[in-house]
Amino acid sequence: MKKVIDFLKESVEEIRSRVSWPKFSELQSSTVLVLVASIIFALIIGVIDYLFKNGMSFIYENF
Repeated sequence: MKKVIDFLKESVEEIRSRVSWPKFSELQSSTVLVLVASIIFALIIGVIDYLFKNGMSFIYENF
């Protein structure tokens, strides 16, 4: 049990003093970048899905 308590104490100490946390402005810009990239990827996948669906429907109806 002592090892677990020591591990938790060391983990909290490391998070408080040794981890370099990003500034709020950096965090905001990273969040916006991830959101924009996610929307772009979703649109690309949606267009590919739409084209594939219509292409397969065309093939099934004509052949």
